[in-house]
Formats: sequence, structure tokens, C-alpha cells
Amino acid sequence: SISKLLLTALTIVLYQWISITCVDEQTIIDILTRRSYEQRREIAFEYERIAKKDLITALKAALSGSLEALMLGLMKSTAQYDASELRASMKGLGTDEETLIEIVCSRNNEELVEIKRVYREMFKKELDKDVAGDTSGDFAKLLLALVQTKRDEPSNVIDYQKIDEDARCLYEAGVKRKGTDVATWISIMSQRSVPHLQKVFERYKSYSPYDMKESIRKEVKGDLEKSFLTLVECFENRQLYFANRLSEAMKSKGAKEKVVTRIMVSRCEVDLMKIRTEFKRQHKRSLYQTIAEHTKGDYQKALLSLCGGDD
Repeated sequence: SISKLLLTALTIVLYQWISITCVDEQTIIDILTRRSYEQRREIAFEYERIAKKDLITALKAALSGSLEALMLGLMKSTAQYDASELRASMKGLGTDEETLIEIVCSRNNEELVEIKRVYREMFKKELDKDVAGDTSGDFAKLLLALVQTKRDEPSNVIDYQKIDEDARCLYEAGVKRKGTDVATWISIMSQRSVPHLQKVFERYKSYSPYDMKESIRKEVKGDLEKSFLTLVECFENRQLYFANRLSEAMKSKGAKEKVVTRIMVSRCEVDLMKIRTEFKRQHKRSLYQTIAEHTKGDYQKALLSLCGGDD
């Protein structure tokens, strides 16, 4: 929480720079990217008290493009942001499968439970019903199984028999037979705890000539393939998954700003420091340097400030 004096001072500065004819983006960036969500909420309350208008409305009027999307994202809690990204990915014509896959397949049980609660609160709809209405086939079945949050909690007891059984089932449901028994893959990958699955994938190699990711590529295609791969990558190392997503998004011509914004905003209060570490380890350069190289303008300044430093 911010001291009352600092809170008022920050809010007045923000008010001045948003309401004058020439908006000072740098000041807005400095104030909002260097605070926690709770502090930004306090600033928003205070802003409304002093300015007699809503901070989010003021930001929408003052900013545009990727910078606006980033700043408005920061004004939501992590679960609110995830819920609104999911809603946007399914609303209207066509579905943004990439966003759906990234969020549903990379969030843990606890995060998904909270996202479902907030989704209901914000949109007066059930997340699973929206997912079911917007996707189809095995892809829909997998997403729904994940959204139902039936995953086991990690246990201190290692059940070697169950590990062996699951590894064999995954092999027999896929590589060993003609055609894939997707239902078996879905039930194992959506219900077992993450530490258990890590051991299952290790054991799987003693049955199959391919590791789990190679098996997925051979057995299924399209959105289902992307979803299973995302799951396995997140089970193995969730922060590395996000680091790789950021790297890919910035490599593409004209950085995929939507993906970069989504990961930076949704992970900034969760595990961004660990993502930075994995990024440096995997890509031999820092996330900070990569952002500096592949983005520009005020959007770049905001991302660098959110990133928090060079490694």
C-alpha cells in the first residue's frame, strides 16, 4: 500500500499529465508500470476522487494502440486480465485459438479456478459454456477438461506403479496403435498432478521410440497438437514456455505485440523474474535487450519498465 501523501502526489501528477492538451506518456508509464496492481487500484480510487472522473476512461482518451492495451491491462488484476483476454478471444466472429490455448493450457488449477470465478463475475457467463460454444471436437474436449480443474494436487508419495501405468497408457493410446485414442491422453493430462506427469513423461521414453512432444507431433495436428504441446512444455518448465513465446513473438516481422503484451501483463506479478532468468539461459541474451531491439516508442519504454531491468 502507498502512503497517503505519496498516493495523492502521484495521482495529482497523473491527473495533470493526462488532462493537459499534450499528454505526457512517459509520466503515465513511470507511475503505472512501477506499481503493483493493488497500488494502481489505490491510485485509480484517488484519481476519481480528485478528478471526478474514471482513470480508465481518461487513459482510453489519452492513449492509443499497443501502449493503451498495455496500460489498460495493468489496471486489471491478473485473473481479471486473463478472463477478459479469454472473453475477447471468443466474442464475435471467429475464435482466437492462440490466446485460448495459451491461457487455458498454461494456467495451474488455482489460477483457473480464480479465472472462472472472475469470468462469471465480469461477464455473467460460465467460462466452460463459452468454450464449449466456441470450439469443437477433441480440441473442445481438451479445453473443457482443463477448465473443469479436476487436476490432482501434488502428493509427497511417489506412486511408481501409477507412473508406469500412465506412461504405458499414453504410449498404447498413441504411437503404438493406428489412430490416436485422444480421450485417454486428455484424461491423463488434465487430471494428474504436474510432478506426477513429469515422471510419467520420463518413464514414457522407455516405452516409446519418441519422447512425448515428438509423439504429439506425430499423432495429432492443428489446435489439438498446439494445445498438447503447450501443456507438456508447461508441465516441464512453465517459465521457459513463456520465455520461448516471447522470443518467437518478437522475432516475427513487426513484433506480435498482442502476444508480448499479454504475457508481460499477465505474468508481471506472477513469475516474470523467473521468465527473465529462463529467457537469458535459453536465448543467450536478456529479455530486456530483446524488447529494446524489437519494439519501439512509448510501448517499448513501458515494456522495459515492466521488465524491470537487464540481466
